[in-house]
Amino acid sequence: MTHPDPRRLLHSMFEAAVASAQPDLCIPMALPAKPQGRTIVVGAGKASASMAQALEAHWDGPLEGIVVTRYGYEAACKQIEIVQAAHPVPDAAGLQAATRIGQLVTGLTPDDLVIALISGGGSSLLVSPAEGLSLTDKQGINTALLQCGATISEMNCVRRHLSAVKGGRLGAACHPARLVTLLISDVPGDDPSDIASGPTVADKTTCADALAIINRYGIDIPDSVRQALEHDGLESVKPGDARLLNSTTRIITAPQIALEAAAKVALEAGVTPYILGDSLEGESRDLGKAFGGITRQVVKHGQPFQTPCVLLSGGETTVSVTGSGRGGRNVEFLLSLAIAIDGLPNVYALAGDTDGVDGLEEIAGAYLAPDSLSRAWKLGINPRNSLDNNDGHGFFQALNDSIITGPTLTNVNDFRAIYIE
Repeated sequence: MTHPDPRRLLHSMFEAAVASAQPDLCIPMALPAKPQGRTIVVGAGKASASMAQALEAHWDGPLEGIVVTRYGYEAACKQIEIVQAAHPVPDAAGLQAATRIGQLVTGLTPDDLVIALISGGGSSLLVSPAEGLSLTDKQGINTALLQCGATISEMNCVRRHLSAVKGGRLGAACHPARLVTLLISDVPGDDPSDIASGPTVADKTTCADALAIINRYGIDIPDSVRQALEHDGLESVKPGDARLLNSTTRIITAPQIALEAAAKVALEAGVTPYILGDSLEGESRDLGKAFGGITRQVVKHGQPFQTPCVLLSGGETTVSVTGSGRGGRNVEFLLSLAIAIDGLPNVYALAGDTDGVDGLEEIAGAYLAPDSLSRAWKLGINPRNSLDNNDGHGFFQALNDSIITGPTLTNVNDFRAIYIE
């Protein structure tokens, strides 16, 4: 049997996953009916500008609005203003954008329509500190959350309760206008309250939940804010709130859809795909080690899958940063997998973030081949030392195996594929 070129196959699968989540494919089928009054567009996230562009292209009528996206992720729009801000640590531009968005939705009528375009990354891009917090406080808290190993659900619970706009507060501010939220999911389980910390949807979690997470990871917050959390003074908007009764939420694309697009590419190449989960979480290195065990079982015993096959997964893992390396979670997974399979023949892998940014680097992820470890040793690089130092990017960049896509203008989170010939 003739096997496909591993690198080309894996790259094609990744590209298909990203392409399936492009807003221009997803927005048209989700558009609401036009209102009698104004149509206001607001939004936040790495895909929000491309979502706004797609909305403009398919909307017959006047629009006005503001969306905030990551620096470099802008898309040309004629009626909707695109603002750029920092991610993953918020900055003053995001604060100013949140203020202007809040002003834009104030004083609307029941005849008006608000379309909220929300995608991953909105948690830091749409920043409005709760009472008692400064932007500097929010930056410090966000950085601590990113480094402590908290899950995305835990991080967003804290963010919702320390915000004046997240946790349904933006949605409540739109009342009495009709509100339609269009979401591109980047979170395990596709919970709308976790996508960009749910600025337009109700939140089931409480101040007590947020405080428990803060205490669990030793996150430093001002005493006044701690007291407010202890006395439910920073509670988010809850299910059943009258201000959200005229609100509709639609997930227009999600990690599972991207994995299915990649699986189709594998099938067309004569390789059987197996989707092992679209919402996998946990420490990146632990997941890499676990997938290494599964891969060995496939190679050695043909269980639970026969070769050739490709093992696909998505979700959002975490990295508890203890070293001084460059991250991020996808390359940490891949380096851990490499160590676990230790040059196993006929095994290739790719892991990357569908938004084109893994951790703090403008690098989507990396490619792994059977000779990756041996090539690293020849360069004087100890793979275990690289893993211990959280330096997956440094490791794969030295091998010229980094994957650099530039801004993809969408975000359905992590993509992992292991191809076994």
